[in-house]
Amino acid sequence: MGWFAAVGLIALIVFWLWRLAEFRGRKLEWLGAALLIGLAGYAWQGSPILEGRPTENRAERPPEGSTEVNEAFLDNRNASSERWIEFAEALNRVGNHMNAAHAVQNGIDNDPDNPDLWVALGNALLLHGEGQMNPAAQLAFERAAQLDPDHPGPPFFLGLALAQAGRLDDAEATWRALLERSASDAPYRADLESRLASIARSQGRPVELPEAPPQDAEGES
Repeated sequence: MGWFAAVGLIALIVFWLWRLAEFRGRKLEWLGAALLIGLAGYAWQGSPILEGRPTENRAERPPEGSTEVNEAFLDNRNASSERWIEFAEALNRVGNHMNAAHAVQNGIDNDPDNPDLWVALGNALLLHGEGQMNPAAQLAFERAAQLDPDHPGPPFFLGLALAQAGRLDDAEATWRALLERSASDAPYRADLESRLASIARSQGRPVELPEAPPQDAEGES
């Protein structure tokens, strides 16, 4: 379809210049050469045999680890961390991930033992790296896990980075382990189940999700 449009447009241009501008002789030859060069460039750089399709604007896609997910994984906030995390989420929503990381770092300077802040820092750095785990993000998640070994944030975002890297089996193992120790009313449980189900379906396997641990088992731990 692209070829027909290009050739038709050239023919129309030549016809009207010949009739209205009285292009004759050498002028018409130069015009034809210029149009043929443009057509050759189109054939070289373009894709005239492919069907036209609008491209998706990357900025319009919600990033992995969007603020809705963060709300579920950062549900133990205190007054000192709340404003920094909310400010960082607002920056993340508009794609300003590095400034989001700087904002969270300000909160960490005042409250260095807050695991939610370290998870928020790791998430901002992960988003800045377009979902690929980087040393700074990994260090932030490791620090959060040291401060609170039961915090769901580090394993969730680790699984997210593994999935982004195409390591679906590792991501599934990480998320499944988190789901197995998560309460039935955990705010992130439905999201985890959806992600695990998507991995299973993509690999042509039946969806098998672990059940929530019994309430009495949770109380004993």
